[in-house]
Amino acid sequence: MSTLYPEIEPYHRENLPVSDIHTLYIEQSGNPEGRPIVLLHGGPGGGCSPSYRRYFDPKKWRIILFDQRGCGKSTPFADLRENTTWDLVSDIEVIRKHLKVDKWAIFGGSWGSTLALSYSITHPEACTALFLRGIFMLRKKELDWFYQEGASKIYPDAWEQYIRPIPENERGNFIEAFYKRLTSENSEVRREAAVAWSVWEASTSKLIQDENMMDSFATDQFAEAFARIECHYFINKGFFESEDFILKNISKIRHIPAIIVQGRYDIVCPAESAWELHRAWPEAEFKLIQDAGHSLSEKGIQAALVEATIRF
Repeated sequence: MSTLYPEIEPYHRENLPVSDIHTLYIEQSGNPEGRPIVLLHGGPGGGCSPSYRRYFDPKKWRIILFDQRGCGKSTPFADLRENTTWDLVSDIEVIRKHLKVDKWAIFGGSWGSTLALSYSITHPEACTALFLRGIFMLRKKELDWFYQEGASKIYPDAWEQYIRPIPENERGNFIEAFYKRLTSENSEVRREAAVAWSVWEASTSKLIQDENMMDSFATDQFAEAFARIECHYFINKGFFESEDFILKNISKIRHIPAIIVQGRYDIVCPAESAWELHRAWPEAEFKLIQDAGHSLSEKGIQAALVEATIRF
């Protein structure tokens, strides 16, 4: 049986302007008087799914979801202007104040864990708890592993499809080569690169490959925002002042109750990063799920996170 709660619909939806360019889609579901929790989706550029509402007891939580700049139902679509980690951190605070939330819990996986850690380090006073999954700290070794060499040795068949749009003489730096194509004025060049980039991640996200997930990531609408925004963040090194920003500043959040849930066989965000965060932050509960990959929907990861929200 699924560990998730039944499907629910939001009790409130709105579009909130956060700059002269960007307007964010925000929804609330569950109990309006419940404990507030905000979910930070992955990517960057992934957008939210209705299934994300199901990780929380709707009788006890006020569940807040939003699509980050340029993706999902936020506008303008796939726009890279004013789209940085620190713009998103600022947006989270704008949303908190707009919704009149004093403090809230943060739930994020993959890029969502990067953003959750960045936000909580910047605004620790606003955080009651952190639920983190598939740790990603946007360091060079993490990017190289997945986009240059490493994961390629485990998924050589999917890798071959990923690198197909890139000519031999540009394969010394795939992120740079993809960025050139994802920002091309030629829509077909952008589309081909976006689909290759997105399907590569979908191909490696679960312990057992999920054809439906791969097909959904291949759709032009999803792939364009996902690939463009991810690559934009990665070529700019996450807009961090140093690649060890998160580990260097972990002392600012060590007092916040937290759980780190990590799949043993996570190819996208290998367990090494979660282990390093765990070592730097021993106060946080750490769960290594032995039969899971990267995806939030892996059964062991799903169960650990739902159980953690119940305990909290």
